[in-house]
This record gives sequence, structure tokens and C-alpha cells, in this order.
Amino acid sequence: MTEPQPERPKTPELSGVDLARQALVAAKEQARARGAAVQQKKQARRGGLRSGARADGRDPLPLGAAINRLITERGWETPAAVGGVMGRWPQLVGPEVAQHCEPERYDEEARVLTVQCDSTAWATQLRLLAPTLVARLNEDLGHGTVKMIKVWGPGGPARRYGQLRAPGSKGPGDTYG
Repeated sequence: MTEPQPERPKTPELSGVDLARQALVAAKEQARARGAAVQQKKQARRGGLRSGARADGRDPLPLGAAINRLITERGWETPAAVGGVMGRWPQLVGPEVAQHCEPERYDEEARVLTVQCDSTAWATQLRLLAPTLVARLNEDLGHGTVKMIKVWGPGGPARRYGQLRAPGSKGPGDTYG
């Protein structure tokens, strides 16, 4: 005797509307595949991807946006901000102080701003204003950007080197040391 075989579920026969839907889906997939292949051939002929109607990373940028992107990519935010402070020094400290004191350099590792003053009186004045100025700079640049302001007073007169010097003499530096 033959064993009864389990009945398989019969797949329903597709009617006209269902057959049309299935044919439409298959036709769309084939069209997409042909379109992608044609697009790849065009790109290969042109020498690679080109910018199209939508913005992407290859499009030209305004100069300001390009510089901001470069600063961000390279991690130059702090040096650029401090450079901006050097350019806006008169607005930050006031025109009278800026006339006599000028920022010289910024040490990023130590977070120290070095300022040169044209007289010892202005150097003393700036040393007294240093905590307030550090707070104002950090408010503008971000907390902890400047930890200390190093103030230099005026240097002595320029040394002249020539033939009419006494042996062992330091020249005009002898009177300032």
C-alpha cells in the first residue's frame, strides 16, 4: 500500500490584476538595473563622479565657509581664536591701553599670552589688570584658553656693535643691568 502523502498547500492562481502588478514590479526592477548600468558607463567615460544638481562635497564653497571647514578639520580653533584676539586687541582692552601695550605671542601648550608694553608704568598697570583681562579673554574665547598673561616691559636701547668698544664692555647694557 502506498502511504498517503501530506497535502501541499496550493498556490493560488494569479488573476489578471495580480499578474499585471507582478509584471509591473519586474519591469521596474529591470529598468532600474539598466539605468544604473548606463549611469556607471557614463561616469567611467567622463572620468569619475561629477557634481550634479544637488550640493555635495565637491562643490565650490564661499571663502569664509572653506576657511571655517579647514580650521575645523585641522583642529586650529584655539589658535585662530587667539589670532582674532590679536586683531581685536583695541576693542578688548580699550584704545588707551592698546596704544601702549601690544600682544606679542600666544603659547598654546602653556596657554600664556605674552604682551609687550612701551613703558614700565604701563607694564605695571597691565599686570594689575591681568586677572580681569584673562577673565574677559576666556569669556570671549572659551573657558581656560588663556591661563596667564605675561607682561614684558620695555627693553633697553639697541646695542651697537662696532670697533670703538672697551674690552669686556657690554656697551649701554652696563648701565641697565
